[in-house]
Amino acid sequence: MADQQRSPFQRARSVTVLLGPAFVAAIAYVDPGNVASNISAGAKYGYLLVWVVVMANVMAGLVQFLSAKLGLVTGRSLPEVVRERASRPVRIGYWAQAETVAVATDLAEVVGGAIALNLLFGLPLLAGGVITGIVSLGLLMIQNRRGQQPFERVITGLLGVIAIGFLASLFISPPSAPEALGGLVPRFDGSGSVLLAAAMIGATVMPHVVYLHSGMARDRHGRPEAGAPRKRLLRITRYDVGLAMLLAGAVNLAMLLMAAGTLRGRDGVDTIEGAHAAVREVLGPVAGLLLAVGLLASGLASTSVGAYAGAMIMQGLLHRHIPLVVRRVITLIPALVVLATGVDPTRALILSQVVLSFGIPFALIPLVRLTSDTDLMDGNVNHRVTTALAWLVVAVITVLNVMLIYLTVAGRS
Repeated sequence: MADQQRSPFQRARSVTVLLGPAFVAAIAYVDPGNVASNISAGAKYGYLLVWVVVMANVMAGLVQFLSAKLGLVTGRSLPEVVRERASRPVRIGYWAQAETVAVATDLAEVVGGAIALNLLFGLPLLAGGVITGIVSLGLLMIQNRRGQQPFERVITGLLGVIAIGFLASLFISPPSAPEALGGLVPRFDGSGSVLLAAAMIGATVMPHVVYLHSGMARDRHGRPEAGAPRKRLLRITRYDVGLAMLLAGAVNLAMLLMAAGTLRGRDGVDTIEGAHAAVREVLGPVAGLLLAVGLLASGLASTSVGAYAGAMIMQGLLHRHIPLVVRRVITLIPALVVLATGVDPTRALILSQVVLSFGIPFALIPLVRLTSDTDLMDGNVNHRVTTALAWLVVAVITVLNVMLIYLTVAGRS
């Protein structure tokens, strides 16, 4: 009755203050790896793979909602539930693969931030990597000292910067609407487009945020009582995930449309640096600046989220806690080594996605199994249709990741 007496503005505000965890998870879908793959897709094949971006975003939305639902219903994160159901050797092995994925993720984000600082200020990549690591530590200290909600607000703000950085190009040079709509029809153009589609979809669902979202939803909302309170939070979580994925999907689509409209057929745009130079040349220095700023925000936000996820994974699986500064330094070292050895940064981004691919099944298979467990989910078990769709998503993403790994190892990527 009290809820009915409130004004629409008051009811809307009561919902919006509960949003946030999904926007932190959404950072993983606009990280530097996504920038590289989406720009490559648009530059090489124009609007052909628009449908891939849309499909990948829908699949990611389903996975993230299941993760959040697990945390809300059980009051535990995905790593914690896995720990309860696994023997010690299995837990240690599971943690080892999850930690490897976290390090690979951090590599991509730090390299992306270093590239952005190089584009903006001409900094050497190694110096840019160090600065990215230091700034990301500062962002993590916000969560450590002030709590989750201030951290959510900062990361959501960076997500807004990313959105402006990549969406601006669509206003500077609008894409062809008929061609963009035509790209919604699923089709390929040779084996190269199949491989690129596999990279785009296969690298979309990041394992670390599947683990993280379950814990963040739990930490933000606790474990609501069964019945109306839980139903309300699950409904709000759908809005949270839907809005966050809509924004992330729009950014990814903007990357591809920008590349399709301005970079297609040009030489030297198969790297982020080359794409940035072409954007500056075609659309002007403002567009180039916004793209670099968006990339920098992407690197800073995503490396912070990745480190946060790594800490939650270790805590959940092993009940071990490492001080934040120590953990930040440990996970930063591989990225700095890569930058110091002079490895091509765009190639490093691609290889990090391959390593990350190994962790996909370990995150998705337990998630679908657990959210389909009647005893565990306490009346909020997945509907049969949801379970079927989730298993289909798992199968598609796993197969595409295996394909991506094989083709990369075979030297065909």
